[in-house]
Amino acid sequence: MAFRVAIIGRPNVGKSTLFNRLVGRRLALVDDTPGVTRDRREGAGRFGPWEFTVIDTAGLEESDPDSLTGRMRRQTETAIDDADVALFVIDARAGVMPIEKQFAQQLRRKGRPVVLAANKSEGRKGEAGLIEAYELGLGDPLPISAEHNEGILDLVEMLAAAAGATFEDEPPASSIVVVDEAVTEESEGEAVQEAPRSFRLAIVGRPNVGKSTLVNRLIGEDRLLTGPEAGITRDSIDVTWTVEGRTITLTDTAGLRRRARIDEKLEKLSVSDSVRSIRESHVVVLVIDATMPLEKQDLTIAKLITDEGRAIVLAVNKWDMVQDRSATMKAIRDRIQTSLVQVRGLTVVTLSAATGDGVNKLLPGAVGAFDRWTQRIGTPALNRWLKNATSANPPPAVQGRRIKIRYMTQARVRPPTFVLFTSNIDDLPESYIRYLGNSLREEFDLAGVPLRFALRKGENPYADK
Repeated sequence: MAFRVAIIGRPNVGKSTLFNRLVGRRLALVDDTPGVTRDRREGAGRFGPWEFTVIDTAGLEESDPDSLTGRMRRQTETAIDDADVALFVIDARAGVMPIEKQFAQQLRRKGRPVVLAANKSEGRKGEAGLIEAYELGLGDPLPISAEHNEGILDLVEMLAAAAGATFEDEPPASSIVVVDEAVTEESEGEAVQEAPRSFRLAIVGRPNVGKSTLVNRLIGEDRLLTGPEAGITRDSIDVTWTVEGRTITLTDTAGLRRRARIDEKLEKLSVSDSVRSIRESHVVVLVIDATMPLEKQDLTIAKLITDEGRAIVLAVNKWDMVQDRSATMKAIRDRIQTSLVQVRGLTVVTLSAATGDGVNKLLPGAVGAFDRWTQRIGTPALNRWLKNATSANPPPAVQGRRIKIRYMTQARVRPPTFVLFTSNIDDLPESYIRYLGNSLREEFDLAGVPLRFALRKGENPYADK
């Protein structure tokens, strides 16, 4: 039986460290600064026969309901309502605080099963706090240390019992599908399409361009914290849902600023987490502000995406605030042509996350980008195109002898990677490779897809087969 666990507690008691321990990998940012976690984050955990979903939440604090901390508090309360069991964490070394007694009363009124964990109980320093925890009236506290992995198995057993799971429950079968990207024997044809149904979609951009608002609009609920304050999102938050038979894991990320402006340790961690999310995604939606389109930092982020070989979609947010839309779109297209040549023809979606206008065009654009990114082109079709492309615009001559490109094959997908067998790999200019790339995009509908080329010296390796 799978169950859902919401980790709650005041700031800096070790909730995110415990979250990472339960899911078995570092997903949540961890720092000594209070209030690092703002949105609720979900992760899958597995211990023995039990599979469960863990929800990390912001620290519980008393505050004005309309303030940032008040909005964080509402996210935490939603997580408790969605969970089968609440995991209330206290800092055993600090002891029980008055505000924790208030929260314990509120938890009892909700009627949700609660497991009480006294974290940081390694050694003997947490004994006094462990005794104080009985005052909360939430049952026997369990001493644990998330950092040192002490008491975690006992904790999972208590959570499973509180959620009604039993040791005899059989875990569900694995749903992991392994896709082999090795070059295989290809049949005669124009293209062979690899069509996995699920993919990861990251939402990235500068701070305050509306990324979290866009994610909330896409999934149809206030899942992520939003507001006028810049830099609300710190963690990269995953949300998974199914659209038209495809499972899409959507990742909202912290805003990416110019490196020179990143001073604080916590912001550096957030930026590193955003970069990791780009590397782990399949398609990346770069959100820009339509009132300040494609600034230098936007182009820097776009280059990072293409350098990682991810498929890219450009979302032009706040389109409802643009007066001269024709001129703005022309400026965006011109900037793409001159500054983003490696993804020429990428999908551009104009929308307003605040009003919802145009948002319905974003997912079809992302699905199209993913399908192009995962396309495998048959070798016969590739070499017919290569013959025509080199005939129309032959490679340059070196010392009176023209460079010959004898053969081409696709080595892998995601991103599409091609091997060219040529007579002289050192003298084939980059400009000619760009020409081949642009022609390839037009011929096989690879618009907006970053392409990779590898040069090999020699004859056609399959000529005798």
